[in-house]
Amino acid sequence: MTIREAIEGFLTYLASEKGDTKRTLDCYTIDLLAFEKMTKKERAEDLDSQDYVDYLLQLAEQGLSKATLVRKGMALRGLYRYLKMEGKIDVLLSNLKTPEKEKRLPKTLSDEEIRRLFQSIETGDYKGLLDLTMMELCYSCGLRVSELVSLRMDQINVKGKYLKILGKGNKERMVPISQEADSYLQLYLKERKTKRKAGKILFLHKDGKPTSRQYFFLMLRKRAKEAGITTPVHPHMLRHSFATTLLENGAPIRQVQELLGHSQVETTMIYTHVSSRLKKEAYDRAMNRRAKSQASSDKEDAKAV
Repeated sequence: MTIREAIEGFLTYLASEKGDTKRTLDCYTIDLLAFEKMTKKERAEDLDSQDYVDYLLQLAEQGLSKATLVRKGMALRGLYRYLKMEGKIDVLLSNLKTPEKEKRLPKTLSDEEIRRLFQSIETGDYKGLLDLTMMELCYSCGLRVSELVSLRMDQINVKGKYLKILGKGNKERMVPISQEADSYLQLYLKERKTKRKAGKILFLHKDGKPTSRQYFFLMLRKRAKEAGITTPVHPHMLRHSFATTLLENGAPIRQVQELLGHSQVETTMIYTHVSSRLKKEAYDRAMNRRAKSQASSDKEDAKAV
């Protein structure tokens, strides 16, 4: 059975068995024919859960709203359910995760705020070096605060310049260390050697005791205020900013998913909406500046006349 034949059979089933309205059928037709065009497979029997995820992923990268993704996901979910009922596929519906209600977009720091935050910290003393190194790794590696404060010395590959992170569900991932973060990490490691009974934990206070989530939270908020950032900053904003920056600079969403340690790509999709929003805001600012400049020029020309 071809995918087109499967779609036609599903629509007939909806009309005759379920009694769906013409409007619903029209919407499903548009959504499912779009899926047929996107997928590289021809036979309905070959469809699997990955085709479903890839379809939603492509839609998300087009900047479609969450409501639209939900509707299109429901159409495809219905087709899969129909094919399973007909014995054409054996895909567990629990594996097909349709986006749920509109979620609040994660808050991020702008590139300028990140620059001000990091440049405001003096590294002449141990505490300044400790704080900046923690912030650099948290941001440039996209770490959760729990992953940051629990980092052990044996998780750092100094030569390869990457971290071996054990995330949620004991899922391991490799995260590269940026050049900027590595420069501060090397300085910090030299200072750390002077601590007695340092142990395995990477980040230590001056007295040799490990840092905590609470310490990083309070420290980051204090440093942000000192840098003149009025938005209340929390550790996860650094992770959000990391993901958004990667996507704005063209990183594939699958790669971002791996770096963040997300088990489902749908979780990473929300950052495509943040990236799209920021791009639009930047566009609007540029166009507004252009309009103001043109208006000013027109006034000058009028005066000259």
